[in-house]
Amino acid sequence: MAYRLRQLLTRFGGWLANPLAFMVVGCYAAAWLVFDSKSFGWQGVATIATWTMTLFIQRSEYRDTQAIQAKLDELLRAEGKARSELTAIDEREPEEIKEHRDDQKVHLTGPTG
Repeated sequence: MAYRLRQLLTRFGGWLANPLAFMVVGCYAAAWLVFDSKSFGWQGVATIATWTMTLFIQRSEYRDTQAIQAKLDELLRAEGKARSELTAIDEREPEEIKEHRDDQKVHLTGPTG
């Protein structure tokens, strides 16, 4: 159950980076204005602005992450000594990646850190 929830949350973050998410917020704002324009005051503007900025931030972070991932993938392919399991680590959940990194720190520095 917890694994499915983590997987869903990871996918949800990817969906929020999609340009279609901006259209959803735009349609929501339009529907709000059409069906209840009297309640669309400064709070409505603030709500839509907050959602839009959240999407901008998510999209920017997603783009940066994808660019870094592509660069790292290329470096791993170019370096013949790299372990093959690292090329697919981005398929794992964030908690698994952190656990892998923590394990690597222990192997590199020893158990006392």
